[in-house]
Amino acid sequence: MTLLLGCIADDFTGGTDLAGMLVKAGMRTVQLIGVPSADTLVPPDVDAIVIALKSRTSLPHEAVAQSLAALHWLQQARCRQFYFKYCSTFDSTPQGNIGPVTEALMQALELDFTIACPAFPANKRTVYKGNLFVGDDLLSESGMRHHPLTPMLDSNLVRVLQQQISGKVGLADYGVVEQGAAALQARFADLRKEGCRYAIVDAVSNDDLMAIGAACAGMPLVTGGSGIALGLPQNFRAAGLLEPIRAGSSGLASSTLTVTGGLRAVISGSCSVATQQQVALMRAQAPSFHVDPLQLAAGVDVVGAVLAWAAEHLAQGPLLVYATADPQTVRAAQEQLGAAQAGSLVEHTLAAIAQGLVQLGVGQLIVAGGETSGAVVKALGVSGLRIGPEIDPGVPWTVALGDGKTAPLALALKSGNFGSDDFFVKAWSCLR
Repeated sequence: MTLLLGCIADDFTGGTDLAGMLVKAGMRTVQLIGVPSADTLVPPDVDAIVIALKSRTSLPHEAVAQSLAALHWLQQARCRQFYFKYCSTFDSTPQGNIGPVTEALMQALELDFTIACPAFPANKRTVYKGNLFVGDDLLSESGMRHHPLTPMLDSNLVRVLQQQISGKVGLADYGVVEQGAAALQARFADLRKEGCRYAIVDAVSNDDLMAIGAACAGMPLVTGGSGIALGLPQNFRAAGLLEPIRAGSSGLASSTLTVTGGLRAVISGSCSVATQQQVALMRAQAPSFHVDPLQLAAGVDVVGAVLAWAAEHLAQGPLLVYATADPQTVRAAQEQLGAAQAGSLVEHTLAAIAQGLVQLGVGQLIVAGGETSGAVVKALGVSGLRIGPEIDPGVPWTVALGDGKTAPLALALKSGNFGSDDFFVKAWSCLR
């Protein structure tokens, strides 16, 4: 097996986001959950593999170890180019994990330069003069400043990344990006002469992403959000390694997904502003059950209560189980339980609920939040995903790769910050 692009994503929703973008750009893509084993079977008709890890909030040494193991597997698959994917809000702690993982991957590949660009203009994540914007707000003034695990209080990505790594970080700003790929490559060369090992790259539109992608032709390692994925397939196509996009074709998209049935449910663990709005809209239209971390800590059998309630309501249509809360409520729980303990309790509980819902007949499941999605997918024993139709930018439907003996399970793994207000309500219409 020889793959064109081997990708490592630091959480499961990010992996799905990236895989969806690659499919959209004409690359046949499969997402694998966790580091594959040596005997992991991959469909032969794929151009790209995305290995989704749950490493965004791990301890830095754990994130590095997982990422290097994933890289080794992708090297064995003889990938031509590697991609490290993180969130479009660049969320991390001052210690990592974006910097340490990038540095470790570069060392393993014996490289002295790469880029970092989390921009995703379709979801209003742009980078200008090295500063990350969420819509019209600086990252530090957006809802990400209240993130329960990785609050982002600095918008300057050069400064943020520099805190995490030992090498020098430079900037390829918009004045260069708008001149196109050749100018960008010249800027990269200048930065290397200046001793920079990393370049933050500005981008405010999809045209910028295409130019950045073209400038990265032949670059062994690219790092960023999923946006740059739009610009990489053109390089393989120009080299005659990837077929042109045929009319009516979208790689391993909706036309090749196994048709799924079953009941419908939403599990939401994210506390992002976007997910709060999505939860509020669905609560007004569907049965809902709130999971309170303080009750979990008190030993209340919340899982049993949710599943008993769900058994009575699932037949009526989609239902919602959520731990989503506003920043004040989250802060109060963290002060009482500790941030790590509160998060762990919620993740494990929602994962157990997901298992129970599938046993009750749920065959179409939406999960909101990267950490929650990771816990749910692991609990369900999902080893891989085929990528299907896009619901909103960065969020496709997928179908779990199965053994053919169990009913197919459709999953939509949504990053907390992604999706329109009516995402939970409209998503079902995209799955045929």
